Amino acid sequence: MLHQNISTELNRACGTLRAGFAFSRGMTRLTRLHQAGSAKAMLPPAPGCEIVLLNTSGGLTGGDRMDITVTQEAGTHLTVTTQTAERAYRSTTGRARVTARFEVAAGAHLDLLPQETILFDRSALLREQEIALTGDATALWVETLILGRAAMGETVRTLDLTDRRRITRDGRPVFVENLRLGDATLARGESIATLAGCRAFATLVLVAPDAADRLDRARAALGSDGAASAFDGKLVARVMADDGWPLRQAMMRLIQAIRPGPLPRVWQI
Repeated sequence: MLHQNISTELNRACGTLRAGFAFSRGMTRLTRLHQAGSAKAMLPPAPGCEIVLLNTSGGLTGGDRMDITVTQEAGTHLTVTTQTAERAYRSTTGRARVTARFEVAAGAHLDLLPQETILFDRSALLREQEIALTGDATALWVETLILGRAAMGETVRTLDLTDRRRITRDGRPVFVENLRLGDATLARGESIATLAGCRAFATLVLVAPDAADRLDRARAALGSDGAASAFDGKLVARVMADDGWPLRQAMMRLIQAIRPGPLPRVWQI
């Protein structure tokens, strides 16, 4: 039994990633990159500067740890995405934990566009993410969650999710969202307040001085698939769908309506 406990502990996936970007010779460039364990990054050819994060362990389960920090210096424009959907698998050993911090200096812009997070039955995940803006920095952030894969006949009945999202400016909160999903919530899933039976949902947040100017475009792109509002330099959109694919289509339309340039290549595969 002692041997089994030691083996289980050693098999937990851990990853650390630290990346820094600066504006040099007319463009945003990578200045430093440290990656350890299962946290890796790629910088594919792209019209702008783009970093693709990946978890080489193939997914998250109880006891896994991922720690990510991305820092942008003044004047940089960066897109952060993920190679594929992240997967949170059934856990028998507590929660997986993901911590991510994105520091955006004055005059810089961040597009944080990860692909979906798929939550499987009996998964347990604690995720804490923050975008820390300085001065007049701006950001666009999309987060998508899917409860199992409909095409595989999967149903999520047991779940332990805590998802904390924050955007701050000079240390002051701009956007704070604490999402908690558990068994009781799923049991009330037909309620409008608890997803109305939908298994895929997403939030988009744009923090920029002209956020309100993009509201009409956002609403036109969404149609009846979601809702959007704008206030105090923020645009917030919510979208729900029966499954991941129609939700992705809606989010692609929304992002392209309010953001110049193409989507990350990994989104289009």
